[in-house]
Amino acid sequence: MRLSTVILPIHRWSEGQQVWRRAEELGFHAAYTYDHLSWRSFREEPWFGAVPTLTAAAAATERIRLGTLVASPNFRHPVTLAKDLITLDDVSGGRLTLGIGAGGAGFDATVLGQEAWSGRERAARFGEFVGLLDELLRRDAVTQEGVYYSAVEARNVPGCVQVPRVPFHVAATGPKGLRLAAEYGQGWVTYGDPKGPAEVPVERAPGVVAGQIEKLAAACAERGRDVAELEKVLLQGSTAERPLESVGAFVDWAGTYRELGITELVVHWPVPDSIFENDLSVFERIATEGLAQLG
Repeated sequence: MRLSTVILPIHRWSEGQQVWRRAEELGFHAAYTYDHLSWRSFREEPWFGAVPTLTAAAAATERIRLGTLVASPNFRHPVTLAKDLITLDDVSGGRLTLGIGAGGAGFDATVLGQEAWSGRERAARFGEFVGLLDELLRRDAVTQEGVYYSAVEARNVPGCVQVPRVPFHVAATGPKGLRLAAEYGQGWVTYGDPKGPAEVPVERAPGVVAGQIEKLAAACAERGRDVAELEKVLLQGSTAERPLESVGAFVDWAGTYRELGITELVVHWPVPDSIFENDLSVFERIATEGLAQLG
């Protein structure tokens, strides 16, 4: 099992670079950031772009993997995103992971002036988006016409440092998304039950994830893949569980999900006066000691 972190893009780089370097010093497997234009309680607060932040982080670090958690079609197009990803993969020396999802219904969903998409359209767009992005990152030139996204002689030379392309970690809980994870993913991402912490008691949270993994395995079997080929990533912070309150709480939480088959845990870097407020000293102890105590 690996331990990673999410660093929100809320810091001016004079301060933010220290956080990303500290994540590497603490030994995290990866440091991700959210790919939003604004987000929830931070909507009126400083919030910087994911791609420039990750580019700067790539230049400021040497070993830690970097990525989005997650990018979505809400305000991105596969052609321009592919160019950004190839550049990021190059700057980081092949340390990039693309977390990608269908996107939510709020915040960024209508920022470009479009009407909010129905669930059916969102799923259809996501499938087309992922398929075209996969083509763009594998081939030097792509022409493809879709219902929602097209490319006309889109050039992506020299391509990704990682072969055949940067890994996709597909965030999904529904059947269509899980099928995309099985078809295109090198990893799968969940944050637990989409209903949220108010409706899912702590004791039920692991069972929800176990059920999702069973459905992922079925989707993989339909594609002729072994579900063991995929990294299974759990993003902390959207359930009633509180694994960052102490090292012991983390060890219990991590052990539970390791038994279910989760291979990577992602915890939020503490942010004072927010839903991600946690004791930084405890957080750093979890980073350096937590997994070792699993035995």
